[in-house]
Amino acid sequence: MRFVERVPPLSGLAGVGALLAGLSAAIPFAFESYGDNAFIALAIAAGLLTIAATNLADRAPQNTALWLILGLGIALRVYALLFEPLLSSDIYRYVWDGRVQAAGINPYRYFPAHEALASLRDAIFPHINRADFAVTIYPPVAQFFFLIVTRVSESVTMMRLALLGCESLTVVLIMLLLRRMERPLTRMVAYLWHPLPLWEIANSGHVDALMVALMLLGLWIALTGHALRGAVLIALSMLVKPFAAPAFAGIWRPWDIKMPLVVIGVVVLCYLPYASVGWEVFGFLTQGYLTEEGVRDGNDLWLLSLWRVVFGEHQGDVVAYVGLAALVLLVKGVSVARRSDRTIGPTLASINMLLLLALLFASPNRPWYFLVITPFTALCGSLPTWVVSIAALFLSEQLDWDFYIPRMVTKSVLFGGLLLAWAIEAWRSSLQQAADARVSQ
Repeated sequence: MRFVERVPPLSGLAGVGALLAGLSAAIPFAFESYGDNAFIALAIAAGLLTIAATNLADRAPQNTALWLILGLGIALRVYALLFEPLLSSDIYRYVWDGRVQAAGINPYRYFPAHEALASLRDAIFPHINRADFAVTIYPPVAQFFFLIVTRVSESVTMMRLALLGCESLTVVLIMLLLRRMERPLTRMVAYLWHPLPLWEIANSGHVDALMVALMLLGLWIALTGHALRGAVLIALSMLVKPFAAPAFAGIWRPWDIKMPLVVIGVVVLCYLPYASVGWEVFGFLTQGYLTEEGVRDGNDLWLLSLWRVVFGEHQGDVVAYVGLAALVLLVKGVSVARRSDRTIGPTLASINMLLLLALLFASPNRPWYFLVITPFTALCGSLPTWVVSIAALFLSEQLDWDFYIPRMVTKSVLFGGLLLAWAIEAWRSSLQQAADARVSQ
């Protein structure tokens, strides 16, 4: 018998938790001394430990293990909150946008350094990225959130606490969904100890935490018999960050016209308060972000970049790629919507697959965009989800350290790993089907 199998699961879980706590405690100091490469190495090691913890948690005494999981998850977040954001300055824009709105100014009208906003400058202003040319990029529900939070306090700490509140809702919903699927609640360790939400929410304070919470709340309400109400919440989550959109396929039934109409109505109503700027209401997204992120020229679209390596660059290939990607997502989405098994487990697995597919086609450059799939490490626990959520940490580069890994390389590890994981899952499925066929004969 292997040594690992002789270790009591609870003792093993506590040991892994101790190692994880040590790695997490070292991360801010390693980052300060050695840069983002040290962060990446330690965070990925923490992610691998989280996989080990998830395997142990299934076999550990549930009540005791659950307290250990919750306690360490909370402690890690309190610790990450003690440090200034390590890898992103986006949260300063959140506070600024809330302040601008409180002054009665449309946040899509002026970039932060514009003279019209000079009277609003404070200690937050020097930390805002793209302050001298970019209006806000964040959709209206994110803007509502910024305004509400900054009416309590115009501080980074309050914004992070509010986003941790959103994450608390996510944790509760993960527990409710696990209970509904009759799976051990200890599986939530896959989310609570995962380094991606720890550092991208508790430390960096990304608004994706609000998107994930609204998406899961919408799914919970829809999957418990109130599809239209759930669709409203998923629409609101999409208006925080659009990566939640594939979740609609899990709750929509083809030829049901009411849900699309409800979603369109929510979108229109949320954009109305900001409509005074016309088409500029889409902010920096259409005014430079797609160019900055290599989407318009296709250089940072991973699958298209691979195609160009083999076949070269051709005029119109970006448009063709986007059209083909949209078609594939549409076909897969309709397939999910038409499935006969609409129980919670298979539905969440289908949504997870669609979210991974959308991330593959969009191939974002920032690790926090992958927060949308982190709850599914606990809910589904599929190999592709683990691979992508951990490999996303490779994108945590700041470009100001000596050793820089080219983005094409990191994305090849990330999305190549996803394709390999899908292939392994397909192979395992075919082996299982063959075994089942032999048994039935």
